[in-house]
Amino acid sequence: NPHPSASLYVGDLAPEVTEGLLFDLFNQVGPVSSIRVCRDAITRRSLGYAYVNFHNVIDAERALDALNNTPIKGRPCRIMWSQRDPSVRKSGVGNVFIKNLDPEIGHKELHDTFSAFGNILSCKVALSESNQSKGYGFVHFESEESAMKALNKVNGKIMGSKKVFVGKFIPRKERLKSRESSWTNVYIKNLDKDITNSELEEMFKNYGPIMSAHVMTGDGEGSKGFGFVNFQNHEDATKAVEHINSGSLKNKEGVAYYAGRAQKKAERKAELQKKFEQFKIDRINKYQGINLYLKNLDDDLTEDKLRNHFSPFGFIRSVKIMIDDRGNSKGFGFVCFNTPEEAQRAINEMNGRPISGFAKPLYVNIHEPKELRRQKLAAQYAARYKGIRSSAIHQGAPALYGPGGAPLFYPPPNIPSTFVYPQVVPRQRWVPPVPSQNQQFTVPSIHRSIIPGSAQRQPRGGARPPPAHSGPAARRTNRVPVKQPLPDNFTEMQFFAEELFAMRPDQQKLYIGEKLYPLVRKKEPEVAGKITGMLLESVLLDDLLHLLENEEALNVKISEAFKALEEVQTNQKNVDFAEEEIGVDQ
Repeated sequence: NPHPSASLYVGDLAPEVTEGLLFDLFNQVGPVSSIRVCRDAITRRSLGYAYVNFHNVIDAERALDALNNTPIKGRPCRIMWSQRDPSVRKSGVGNVFIKNLDPEIGHKELHDTFSAFGNILSCKVALSESNQSKGYGFVHFESEESAMKALNKVNGKIMGSKKVFVGKFIPRKERLKSRESSWTNVYIKNLDKDITNSELEEMFKNYGPIMSAHVMTGDGEGSKGFGFVNFQNHEDATKAVEHINSGSLKNKEGVAYYAGRAQKKAERKAELQKKFEQFKIDRINKYQGINLYLKNLDDDLTEDKLRNHFSPFGFIRSVKIMIDDRGNSKGFGFVCFNTPEEAQRAINEMNGRPISGFAKPLYVNIHEPKELRRQKLAAQYAARYKGIRSSAIHQGAPALYGPGGAPLFYPPPNIPSTFVYPQVVPRQRWVPPVPSQNQQFTVPSIHRSIIPGSAQRQPRGGARPPPAHSGPAARRTNRVPVKQPLPDNFTEMQFFAEELFAMRPDQQKLYIGEKLYPLVRKKEPEVAGKITGMLLESVLLDDLLHLLENEEALNVKISEAFKALEEVQTNQKNVDFAEEEIGVDQ
């Protein structure tokens, strides 16, 4: 058996699929060693695939045969042996591409058809968001010989109600490279409203033989202003594009035509996004080290007054105070200098400096773009997450249980050889403790004797215990330490800090989360759990205490976390572009 690890890859999962759901499914086949749903390091959003590890290979084989293409949350899952070596997946050896599939053909039907030619590692039909077939799919054979046999036998044959095309899978990068040197279809815009197909063909016929010319029209409104001309040769198409874009040809309104290689919508979006990202990078590099971020600005401060405060330190390119929709200052802004030396001089002189007329000392620092701050947060979170995983491997994480007492993971202290991915339960959101009907939630009492050099103290408001009787017998039976009252000048936060630092590290985040969650819920009630979880995972303990004391600093962190959540959701929608052809990958 080429896969002795007893580890399975489970792909094409719905975002709401969890480890518990997979455990309930796969544990019916045989005892499960561990399960891991792979998630984004920051958002904890499922990446759509998981690893299921069995104790022995026989159970893994049985699960592969019995559960492959089983619908989970309405979406058929794709199960294959876990390939630890990425070169096997990315080489393309034994991988074939099938298109023009009948809509009724799914994963199982495709697998049954091609399994006659050899052992199949993976098989899938590309599906839309509504789980409808896109008309193409992929079959990854264990050997190249089986793939070629399937290609020769099935290509051009009828499957269902359509004649299918079967060919060797070509990676996307190679397809794009070959497309750049062989395209013949030209897109042209700024056309006249009354232009016809024959007139468009007449306009381009001097550049070379034309296969077709088509003007896109609306519902009875004539031309939409653009069309397509498909040439017979690639050289003629490039010659036509170069000549049209020279500006020599114009429409009736005097607007020059534009021509370019015809692209699909997803390809255009990806290209524009790439250009936009490069533009942002260039802009960041241009203002690196010279653009200052300022906060604690007064509401009545104007940009001219702000410029006067900073003009002694050097030449100022621009000054901007951010305002809301009603024209009120948001309390922060930017000052851009000409050189990094001038900007650093302004930081040294103005940061933390009380200015006449300002309610608070001014905060001045180098401006960091959102992308850079997000990368730092991701790096910090990944480092913390890696440390948690390492400690789970060496120390042995406790067994975890889901609803009904079903165990989700079984990571024992001595990890078996079949164990592939150590299990850590990711914190998705902060869930405040809910006391039962007849029980009030209390923080576990902590003996002050575990604080080095600290005196025994009685919790605030508590009664002092009665003095213990003297004598050996009394000392054996009554070992309650006599706690001294805390000084009267201790603040509530000092009491809280004393209690906090006396706890074990695993209790500290729970304790501080109880204080933090109600404050976050006042600001953002709908996502209070997510934001609290983000703060607990990304902010150091000392900084968390500072946030509890400083409402303004806490509001800033809450706003940054809320914007990060919005950006993640927006970017996820923008990045999930539909691709014309996708390969079988894990």
